[in-house]
Amino acid sequence: MFETILDEEERGQVGIGTLIVFIAMVLVAAIAAGVLINTAGFLQSQAEATGQESTDLVSDRIEVVSATGIVGSAADGNLSQINIVVTTAPGADDIDLNETVIQAVGPEGENTLTLNSGGSAGADEFGIEGVSDSSNAVLNSENDEFTLILDPTTDPFGSGSSTFGEGDEATLDIVSPASAVTTVELNSPDLYNTDNEAVRL
Repeated sequence: MFETILDEEERGQVGIGTLIVFIAMVLVAAIAAGVLINTAGFLQSQAEATGQESTDLVSDRIEVVSATGIVGSAADGNLSQINIVVTTAPGADDIDLNETVIQAVGPEGENTLTLNSGGSAGADEFGIEGVSDSSNAVLNSENDEFTLILDPTTDPFGSGSSTFGEGDEATLDIVSPASAVTTVELNSPDLYNTDNEAVRL
């Protein structure tokens, strides 16, 4: 039933062959385990990064408290300034307004506005009321609100002799450094009554 190996040299060769096969299997298993561990570590790191980005998109967001316009001339029906009061969403980390952009669509087309380091509003730029040094333009627990200033005479709100005013509409997408977007609809009243009055947009 069982073959009897009488030659001692033949018995040793079978043992060495078995040992070589066993070592090869152990090496293959070790390499496969290493690959699996590396892949699992990479996937874990990627999942953590994706989770953090998703959290930032939800929490590191700018909230709009109010939007008002300052009437320049009630007779002409034009605004001299647009004010957007902003704060951080609950649970948000510090938000640097230097890295925040406003994608605006208005009567004169669309434009992307960035912070003017001097604090005033102008073409392609928005300002911050009371802030002359842009290094202080960080929304946090110390600076819980800022008033963003937009120029209604420049693109996309106005152009040349045209100024954002009575009955005009615009849409603002305020994009935080974490790429969280807050949308604001500006709807100017159809009639202004008094020069320099503040009207809700």
